[in-house]
Amino acid sequence: MFLELPYEKFNENAIFIDVRTEMEYEESHIPNSINIPLFTNEERKEIGTAYKQESVDQARRLGVKYASRKMNETFEKLLELRGDHNQRLVAYCARGGYRSTFFSTAFSSIGISVLKMKGGYKAYRKYVMETLPIYNDEVEYIVVHGNTGTGKTDILKNLREKGLDVLDLEGAANHRGSLLGSIGLGECKSQKQFESNILEQMSAFKTDHVYVEAESRRIGKVMVPKYIHEKMRDGKHIFVSGDIDYRVGIIKKDYIARENWKEESMEALDTLLKYMDKSRVAELKDSLEKGDVDGVIKKLMLEYYDPMYMNKSDTYEYELKIEDITDAEFAADRIEEWHKINIL
Repeated sequence: MFLELPYEKFNENAIFIDVRTEMEYEESHIPNSINIPLFTNEERKEIGTAYKQESVDQARRLGVKYASRKMNETFEKLLELRGDHNQRLVAYCARGGYRSTFFSTAFSSIGISVLKMKGGYKAYRKYVMETLPIYNDEVEYIVVHGNTGTGKTDILKNLREKGLDVLDLEGAANHRGSLLGSIGLGECKSQKQFESNILEQMSAFKTDHVYVEAESRRIGKVMVPKYIHEKMRDGKHIFVSGDIDYRVGIIKKDYIARENWKEESMEALDTLLKYMDKSRVAELKDSLEKGDVDGVIKKLMLEYYDPMYMNKSDTYEYELKIEDITDAEFAADRIEEWHKINIL
């Protein structure tokens, strides 16, 4: 037999095993869970077709056939995950049905204790939707503003290293927030995964004061929950600025990180056609093709990002302004000093 418990009953030492297909896992999953699919994407589709068009028994027959092929390999994976300290293993599927039940029963019966998460991912998703607003209500945000390229993300990393609580929305989304924000990062997360990643960060907060980068509600293809964005708006605000050459250096460091960065940049520049003249976009692409990376970045900042940002920057009264920063550590030190005086 195996034990079945809801997600919130497990502690941080549990290892969650997602037995859904790779496609389901990629769409959204419990952060840090490990995908050991009982079926491939194609196998699950075939089983579903058999269930609808033939019979329940035929669907089960296929399920047993496909699952049994993976037992040896899965057994070895579970032994490795369990380790010498008998780490607690917890399986979940979509709704806490056949897949996680079979997985937990089969391996528990041969000596590897695998617990089952009650209700599966659907129940976990309900937990996220109910818990995220509660965590949000308990904190005050300190929002770091600044033009594109001022290194706000690096400043937040430094603040986190100093022991301050930080909510990294761009990290949760895997997107930098701007039209060109996906360059070098790959796919933006789904809305469900974005919210799960936010909750994962919030659950580790030690205080009720949290630093976060100023963002519009939309980050790539996801939306910051309205209640979080409104709480950010009502929080404390800090502004950082740096000269154009410093900002160009930051952008180059952040964006030119993969072999195909130029191809991604060319595609991303096409998204500016809604906001810039077609001939201007063509000029930028031509300059990029010729290797004038610094020139392209400067033009984008001065002609697109800065004017757009300045329309929003006068909205707030800033508790602290840090001008002419030369590195993220310097800015983080200034913010830490301010924090000790005004927050602690």
